[in-house]
Amino acid sequence: MKKELPAKERETLLKTLKARFEKHMSRHKGLDWVKVQAKLEAAPAKLWSLYEMEDTGGEPDVVAYDKKAGEFIFYDCSPESPSGRRSFCYDRKALDSRKEHKPKNNALEAAADMGIELLTEDEYRELQKLGTFDTKTSSWIKTPAEIRKLGGAIFCDRRYDTVFTYHNGAESYYAGRAFRGSLRV
Repeated sequence: MKKELPAKERETLLKTLKARFEKHMSRHKGLDWVKVQAKLEAAPAKLWSLYEMEDTGGEPDVVAYDKKAGEFIFYDCSPESPSGRRSFCYDRKALDSRKEHKPKNNALEAAADMGIELLTEDEYRELQKLGTFDTKTSSWIKTPAEIRKLGGAIFCDRRYDTVFTYHNGAESYYAGRAFRGSLRV
């Protein structure tokens, strides 16, 4: 599958991203939209990934610039976990282990198909410094291999004005849990 947007969708997405960038300047102090847009226009596959993030309810926005790598970093910034990615278990192994009542997908493969990465716990905590997210939902985050080997996976949310990290069996899934992703452009 070619991961490039038609001109009309590309134009619409860039307008959406620019409007969100301008509305939430506190998320990316000191960054210039013209430079962000130039990077995006030079990377059609990354723009396609941002479209996928947007299309599944993630509301991606620029949250940082990595000077060393020369990359802008986007996170899903929707107030609650992205609605188009809910009710997923953690990974393929977890999905295959379910004998009945299987979820429609798994977070790791869905993220890979979109060309994005799940947020790490540190990234999730950085996101929460930029606003208030997941007060009614939760989000799978990248699980350390040691935890996954034992059958678990971790997720985060914000309750009582505090960010919490929890564990669950990787095969679990809930209507209020999705995953948040990051993309470097």
